[in-house]
Amino acid sequence: MSLSERLKAQARTLGFDAIGVADARAPWQAATWLEEFLREGRHGDMGWMAQDRRSHPNALWPYAKSAIVVGQSYAPDDDAIALLERKQEGIVSAYAARRDYHDVIKGKLKQLAQWLARESGADVKVFVDTAPLMEKPLAQRAGLGWQGKHTNLVSREHGSWLFLGAILSAAEIEPDEAQTDHCGSCRACLDACPTAAFPAPYQLDARRCLAYLSIEHKGQISREFRAPMGNRIYGCDDCLAVCPWNKFAQDARETRIALRDDLRLAPLAELAALDDAAFRVRYAGTPVKRTGRDRFVRNVLVAVGNSGDPALASAAEARLKDESPLVRGMAVWALARLLDEAAFKRLKSAHAPRESDASVTEEWG
Repeated sequence: MSLSERLKAQARTLGFDAIGVADARAPWQAATWLEEFLREGRHGDMGWMAQDRRSHPNALWPYAKSAIVVGQSYAPDDDAIALLERKQEGIVSAYAARRDYHDVIKGKLKQLAQWLARESGADVKVFVDTAPLMEKPLAQRAGLGWQGKHTNLVSREHGSWLFLGAILSAAEIEPDEAQTDHCGSCRACLDACPTAAFPAPYQLDARRCLAYLSIEHKGQISREFRAPMGNRIYGCDDCLAVCPWNKFAQDARETRIALRDDLRLAPLAELAALDDAAFRVRYAGTPVKRTGRDRFVRNVLVAVGNSGDPALASAAEARLKDESPLVRGMAVWALARLLDEAAFKRLKSAHAPRESDASVTEEWG
């Protein structure tokens, strides 16, 4: 067996669902796409995306000759679109409603890298979404799938549900054939986006993406995007969930990152009441914790405002004295949506004059 064949067998033994090899040295178009993305300002607050080392694998590590890309399925066993109808509950994206995949995949990837280093005698470096390496273009080059019109990787075997990890190796390993695009005329992902975040097929404006706004964006959610958020409180699965290639995806096999129902969907009233300590306990070891309690509860209150349920007004009112202006501001917005005009005016007379933060005062109107 060749080194490539033995490498793939070892990856399967470790439980990875997909693996491919790409030439790390070859020129690629991804740098041009990234340059355009940054020039248009579509990265929003994500200044880290402008690092020069992101332009090519050899810019990150000049000695890399091969890139090994692995995939781990996280196909959910529920219907993300149907969950949008449960308006009194908040939805966490399928990737985040589980143990942090970085920890699980990186552990297995390190084992695979150590095996490769022993077998090849060459240096290796391991990456799981924590370094300036463009993993999706590498995955396409390695044959795992292609970047669909929603800019995410699509696999013929696993649909849009793959976590990715990569090993750069100084060894020269026979590369696999790059995957070709199989989106055809389909535009399901583009049409499903609630905020029109795709200026064109294969282009994303993160500033309009609910995943970016609910996770990365540090400020208040713009009024334009609050109603479209619905009950999404961390991330958005819409463009992934509607992909027709998902019909071939099997339920995720890696039990250590199994979807947790208690994290996927939870009552908004319960989530709105979380203080920092309770938030940290509830989301310990998950991707949600990284965003922090204030931004998370900000998102929850947007969902409260979108619920159409006046019974949730008390959950929003309890947050009017919160220490975070992000939370207070969204509590006001939620109350304006849930209360009649007279009830809202009574709250305004009691709270608005005491508010020192201009952004919150603006919400009172």
